[in-house]
Amino acid sequence: MDRDFKDHFSGKAAAYGRHRPHYPPELFSVLAAQCPVRELAWDCGCGNGQASVALAEHFERVYATDASAEQIAKAKPHPKITYAVAPAEASGLPDRSVDLVTVAQAIHWFDFDAFYDEVRRVSKPDDGLLAAISYGLFEIEPALDERLHHFHRSTLGPYWPPERRHVDENLTTIPFPFEELEAPRLSLKAAWNLDDLVGYIDTWSALQRYRREKGEDPLPAAREDLAQLWSDPEESKTVRWPLNLRLGRVA
Repeated sequence: MDRDFKDHFSGKAAAYGRHRPHYPPELFSVLAAQCPVRELAWDCGCGNGQASVALAEHFERVYATDASAEQIAKAKPHPKITYAVAPAEASGLPDRSVDLVTVAQAIHWFDFDAFYDEVRRVSKPDDGLLAAISYGLFEIEPALDERLHHFHRSTLGPYWPPERRHVDENLTTIPFPFEELEAPRLSLKAAWNLDDLVGYIDTWSALQRYRREKGEDPLPAAREDLAQLWSDPEESKTVRWPLNLRLGRVA
């Protein structure tokens, strides 16, 4: 599989920051608790810096990288965070300097072997930790879920990049050559109205590819379809994503 950088998100960098769900604070508390020292965390594939800012609550410094300059330009500034444009496989960090490496909703895009070599190089011996984090399809209520899942799997199905299957398979199919630790069961939650949900869908990589290749946009029709089930489009509904987490101790 060709794992050169494939930029699916730069064109939606600002929307990505506005419309993606937020990780639960307890996730970062759990990760920090596994680290004997909390000097430096590397948030790899950081996107808009959402996880980076959360990590800054627990670590003295956070180094946050993304291969997309547009994503880095939109990332939220923080005095503890250094943002840099860099591929996952070449961080620019010193050897044996990192206590925790996090990859939130991004590891499926990486060259696994080269990235894992970089993780081993930068991690502190024996105490380093790698956390691969993702979330897949969400749940709202049965009737809406049925329509949304059909849009995701059927309308957009052929347009998802092949790497995305690792997210759909809950990260169980990625190679993970580290001493694996037990991970807690967590979830993401948001209270969204219909436009919030549509804004999130608008960030999907498959939707961008559908538009480019077919020269049309299926989202307005999907929104109209969902509106029939939403009753009041301004009403907020609870949206829930099961969180997938794989933790590994880096020897």
